[in-house]
Amino acid sequence: MHIFAASDHAGFALRQVLVDHLRAAGHTVDDLGPAQPERCDYPDYAAQVARRVAAEQGLGLLVCGTGVGMSMAANKVGGVRAAVVSDVFSASATRAHNDANVICVGQRVVGAGLAIAIVDAFVGTEYEGGRHAARVAKIHALETPAD
Repeated sequence: MHIFAASDHAGFALRQVLVDHLRAAGHTVDDLGPAQPERCDYPDYAAQVARRVAAEQGLGLLVCGTGVGMSMAANKVGGVRAAVVSDVFSASATRAHNDANVICVGQRVVGAGLAIAIVDAFVGTEYEGGRHAARVAKIHALETPAD
């Protein structure tokens, strides 16, 4: 799986753990930064990952303090369905039912062990389509401005 990852300063340490874990599991990970844990603005990094996911059809991983800011910013990019996840069930369900393509986690919310389990569940689950496809299409339709 091709994964695009980034964080802000508040998610720097957890992002490094998750990127290392994903690479060790055999995934291709483009780590988009930041390179140092200095103060930075999460929308800048969320936009980089979201644009790459939308253009290249990979999955995204975003880490900040709570995951919320990253998800809000990433969801502004057309074609992105970013979900803040703090448990394994939601990570799997949002891939299977919502075709989420970006996962957002909070370093201040979950520890490294749980974050690894969350990311593994997300990456390891396929979108089911079927009865969920019409709902995902309705989400996509919201990206298009009304006439």
